[in-house]
Amino acid sequence: MDFFNVLSLLGGLAFFLFGMKYMGDGLAKLTGGRMERTLERLTSGRIRAVALGAGVTAVIQSSSATTVMVVGFVNSGIMKLRQAVGVIFGANIGTTLTAWIFSLSGIDSGSFWVKMLKPSSFAPIVAVIGIIPVLFSKKDGKKDVGAIMVSFAVLMEGMEMMSGAVAPLKNSPEFARLFTLFSNPVAGMLAGAFLAALLQSSSASVGILQALCSTGAVAYSGVFPLILGQNIGTCVTALISSVGASKNARRAAFVHLYFNLIGTVVFMGLFYGVNAFVPFAFLDETAGELGIAVIHTVFNVFATAFLLPFAGLLERLACLTVREDKNSVSRTGEFKLLDSRFIEKPAFALEQCIRTAENMAREICVAVYEGISLLTDYDKDKAALVVEKEELADRFEDELGSYLVKLNAKGLSSQDSRTVSKLLHCIGDLERISDHSLNLKETADEMHGKGLKFSKQAAAELAVFTNAVKDIFAIAVQAFVNDDKQEAALVEPLEEVIDRLNDELKLRHIDRLKNGECTIELGFALSDITTNYERIADHCSNIAVCVLQMGEAGFEAHDYLDRMKSDDENFKRRYNEYKKKYVLPECD
Repeated sequence: MDFFNVLSLLGGLAFFLFGMKYMGDGLAKLTGGRMERTLERLTSGRIRAVALGAGVTAVIQSSSATTVMVVGFVNSGIMKLRQAVGVIFGANIGTTLTAWIFSLSGIDSGSFWVKMLKPSSFAPIVAVIGIIPVLFSKKDGKKDVGAIMVSFAVLMEGMEMMSGAVAPLKNSPEFARLFTLFSNPVAGMLAGAFLAALLQSSSASVGILQALCSTGAVAYSGVFPLILGQNIGTCVTALISSVGASKNARRAAFVHLYFNLIGTVVFMGLFYGVNAFVPFAFLDETAGELGIAVIHTVFNVFATAFLLPFAGLLERLACLTVREDKNSVSRTGEFKLLDSRFIEKPAFALEQCIRTAENMAREICVAVYEGISLLTDYDKDKAALVVEKEELADRFEDELGSYLVKLNAKGLSSQDSRTVSKLLHCIGDLERISDHSLNLKETADEMHGKGLKFSKQAAAELAVFTNAVKDIFAIAVQAFVNDDKQEAALVEPLEEVIDRLNDELKLRHIDRLKNGECTIELGFALSDITTNYERIADHCSNIAVCVLQMGEAGFEAHDYLDRMKSDDENFKRRYNEYKKKYVLPECD
């Protein structure tokens, strides 16, 4: 090999790895989190878990990605360790599909139709078809399909470049001698493990091996241990991912390691044990792309079939390796769904964000309703609960906001990007609402401590205002949790009525002050309450507008509200209905 052959080999390797990564990412993006949801809803059936693990991995083209996702599920408490074992087994079978795709490059025939099956023949066609939606389509789904097709073509072109670059090695005795070193099972296994660990992908390392074997100068005796070792090396990704995770998540990563390690040792022991007495003739034959795919598949199917009955023992072995650790750090409780491993699958990660935001809204409901109830029925335990929920809301905003910012840096579709924007705005408004519930609690503290009570008339008026605020908050939360635009459209008319109630209540309060029917201290308390009520309603309006904004690019909130208030007949009708429903009682 000369300098230019080496350059071509490195360039082919770059194309190959680039195509493999972006094809896998594109497939994951195209599925929109459906593969991950399938795993998440997994039942306890071990055979079904293996089948699902194999199917998901075959679709996203990466056992490492599947295993890392499983580690995330276990870390978040979504999946039990027992369920994860079956998925990990299946992932090793699913990843063999990639080697079969690569083996197509070894097809050799004079027939036109058979030649068309070669990647070098159909990859350019796939690239031309794929680039059209990438350049001209405005739909994310079509762009994703096009990107997958182009990535596949780049991947196959990389394979062809590597095969062409190493072609001069066909007649090189040094190259042949290099692979004879790997005929030693232990040396070959370690070399294969190192290569897969370096690339963090057994599929990529098998593909490179297939390209090297296209020279026809390598025997199966030299590549057999390499293929088996590559299955061990791919475990590095999951092990790295499990650092800092919960003990069960780390156990899931070790299950992956033990599966491949034990499977490799047993398979090699049986194979070379039999070979010592009944030599396998194929070991001296020239290795080809198809043969490598067959060996890769046979090993993983054998390992799964052999170890599946002992899955419980494998689980216990992982538990012995990772013992109970009181100091282990992991996300639990309210934030368990925000696992950093999910960010590599943005569509699924976004679903976890939505679910976490819904949990945040429900917690804040408790703070708001208890904060309001303290004004008429003071209780120290309820007051402490409001403080607890407000602090929790602060944590929700920090944790979820930071996670969403990281997620937004990933390649999101335009729809998902708008969802992230909606969540960032809404969690901010929800947190502000929790602040106002704390303010109401502090006002209730003061009134209770000083023995202050509103007059019968003031209490009756405040009750009407309170009911309106409770209703607008309930509607806004319902619209947010269910992403219900019809519910969201009910918020703004009620917010206008609340503004009117606030103004009228203040005027009546001033009249009572003039007539000596109200004290200055009660006046301050009433002002604090009405101000917080009015601001809760404002934040409810913001949430509703965000829900309505979803799916409308270029949506401008102020223009929408102005247009709705002036032209929308439904808005006027609802406003009048709320105006009749929330009427302050007549003054005595």
